Amino acid sequence: MATPSEKLAQSLEVLQSLISQNGNSIVKSDEISRTHRDRLLSNGFLQEIIKGWYIASNPEYLQGDTTSWYSSFWDFAKVYLNSRFGKEWCLSPDQSLKLHGGNKSVPVQLLVRSPKARNKATQLMFNTSIFDLRSKILSKNEFVNSEGLNLYSLESGLVACGADFFEKHTTDARTCLSMIKNASQLLEILLDGGHSVIAGRLVGAFRNIGNDKIANDIYDTMKSVGYDVRELDPFEEKLKISFSSRELSPYASRIRIMWMQMRQPVLNNFVKTERVISDTSDYLKHVEDSYSKDAYHSLSIEGYKVTPNLIERVRSGNWNPNENEKDKEQKNAMAARGYHQAFQAVKESIKTILEGENPGQVVDKDHGKWYRELFAPSVSAGILKASDLAGYRNGPVYINGSMHTPLNHEAVRDAMPVFFELLENEAEESVRVVLGHFIFVYIHPYYDGNGRIARFLMNAMIASGGLPWSIIPVELRNEYMAALEEASVNNDIIPFTRFISSRHEEFLD
Repeated sequence: MATPSEKLAQSLEVLQSLISQNGNSIVKSDEISRTHRDRLLSNGFLQEIIKGWYIASNPEYLQGDTTSWYSSFWDFAKVYLNSRFGKEWCLSPDQSLKLHGGNKSVPVQLLVRSPKARNKATQLMFNTSIFDLRSKILSKNEFVNSEGLNLYSLESGLVACGADFFEKHTTDARTCLSMIKNASQLLEILLDGGHSVIAGRLVGAFRNIGNDKIANDIYDTMKSVGYDVRELDPFEEKLKISFSSRELSPYASRIRIMWMQMRQPVLNNFVKTERVISDTSDYLKHVEDSYSKDAYHSLSIEGYKVTPNLIERVRSGNWNPNENEKDKEQKNAMAARGYHQAFQAVKESIKTILEGENPGQVVDKDHGKWYRELFAPSVSAGILKASDLAGYRNGPVYINGSMHTPLNHEAVRDAMPVFFELLENEAEESVRVVLGHFIFVYIHPYYDGNGRIARFLMNAMIASGGLPWSIIPVELRNEYMAALEEASVNNDIIPFTRFISSRHEEFLD
């Protein structure tokens, strides 16, 4: 007779097979027997989203942890909406534009249009929801399917969205505008619909980001057929942004726009201080003296995946996350050793910066070494594979408890060169400190260690101004993470700027 552990292992095998077959962690009640479902629910391997719909989850997470849900949100949206509406649905213009622009943050409420809709909200996990709005379906040339989601096309979205989209979601709007390479498809929609007011708004919007050619093409063409077009800039501020004609990635444009939009708020809210250490050897001694207090690391957790190894642990009765102290101690020991090795590599980088090298160039060249030193002991101990040290990640990663979804792995390769270019060319030390840290974790280029490397990067930028090494204590973790979340999800860099600035003020006091 099978033991309870063997029965649970059998249910996990069924779950693993479903995940592999579906290509995501969404499970419908008609896909799994009640026996397996109830067993997985009671042991924390499934969570109910709504009646009849579940997600695979990690029972080792704390109760109420949002990671499984946020990392599965978009998979659930496409499977659920296809199940309800077939092909006759499309996300709202605003949400479509956000996704076109590389913003995959989980919305509090996802607005969906469909002729089969009931004009009703469906409540989901953790205070999120889907609101389906009864509306006719778009014509074939007005929407696109992207990663299983039906979206307004880029051009139709820019025409269909309201003026408030440009005011409330400036980064998303500017990113989408930067992706338009010529005015032809926009003009087709504007002319067919007689959208003279919208044309005037788009003329002003393109002018705002410095694209006078498209602005003039829209204005001149609409005027030539008799429309009264009145140019109106929908943005509250003008930005001087230089886009490369070869830069096709929305993610590269997004990083550039974020830097320019956040730069002035950083300057306005970071308290300036004078250099306190000018001698290189004294500064490096100060850095070394900070090591014992600085050697901590924060979590950067992927969404849970059911693995054959976990199934075998359960089958044998060895699955006991609360009592498996030996594995935990070995992992902690390797992390501490790796942190020490990485810290020494960072010190060498800081020495180079203090000798006059460009801080952005130094970090661009050296951050890969920091990462390798951080995880080399774990590879030597067999905790990680050697290929994990190869470089930037080759798959998705999720941040524990965050509604922000980091860039996909292809986008990382587009965004990182732009990030280091901006870091290299930035003259203001405070901007390098704050945006260097924030945008690195926003991109999240590695599977793990992003927070630790971002703080190393931040302190390398701090060193370039001769200011003391900054330590973010674990007691302030919630405030720290909340400030990062506000910047990532709502584009508000001020709380994070003030948080980082306060660490210097406290040290100097």
